[in-house]
Amino acid sequence: MPFVNIKTPEAALSAAQKADISHRVTDMLVEYFSEAARPHTMVLIEEVKDGGYTRADEVFILPEAYRAK
Repeated sequence: MPFVNIKTPEAALSAAQKADISHRVTDMLVEYFSEAARPHTMVLIEEVKDGGYTRADEVFILPEAYRAK
């Protein structure tokens, strides 16, 4: 069973964008593993809360301009 775990900043993607990513990742994996993999493929998109991770040794907070509308 192919399994993909994607972590994004909280509120960076809309529900429609997350669905699109899930479909596209599944399609990509089917290209590698064959159509038989589609019903067994799991794509998990986790949202990390602001302050929940660091970038360049600084606590990261997503700027308002980059939040999903």
